[in-house]
Amino acid sequence: MKLFLKVITYLFHPLFIPIAGTLAYFMITPRYTPNEFQSGNILPIFILTVIIPIIAFLILKNVGVIAAVFMPNIAERKYLLYIGISLLLMVVYKVIPNNYAIELHFYFVGLIGATFASIVLLFFNFKSSIHLMGMGSLFMYLVCLSVHFEINITIALSLVILATGLVATSRLYLQSHGRAALLVGFLLGVISQLLTVKFWL
Repeated sequence: MKLFLKVITYLFHPLFIPIAGTLAYFMITPRYTPNEFQSGNILPIFILTVIIPIIAFLILKNVGVIAAVFMPNIAERKYLLYIGISLLLMVVYKVIPNNYAIELHFYFVGLIGATFASIVLLFFNFKSSIHLMGMGSLFMYLVCLSVHFEINITIALSLVILATGLVATSRLYLQSHGRAALLVGFLLGVISQLLTVKFWL
């Protein structure tokens, strides 16, 4: 059981939430998007939100700034959240500016807002769950895409809800977070996406 929940924790790591939302957008949108346009967004987003954070983590771990993968220490969490929000800003300003793929643009704006809120909470010594923040963001974004494009994606939403439950269970079982941290993390993800909806829905 412990091994299974650890796998869930890694499989639905917050690193994969930006690229998951990007892929979901291109699969759901009924608009014609050339392959060049898709690859011109997916590849740089993958590099900026997955590859570079992994490299940054390895460097910080080697120099002794970070000790654990899931950042149990508040000071350690701040470093990677600072790096994460910087890379998300780079995606918004350089990869998907507001003049095209507006739905995807504001998805990342919502992720930036949620990450910023998580950083602010760290100054009050409260560690919200970044895992649940990511799952909440992805879930609400899919709901908004479904409404926006009037497409039934009930199965996808059900799978995300199931995955969210598994992630929450794994974080509790592994004693990485308490219930309050999980709830706050999920709400940060959901609310941050809801706040951006009025700009594109």
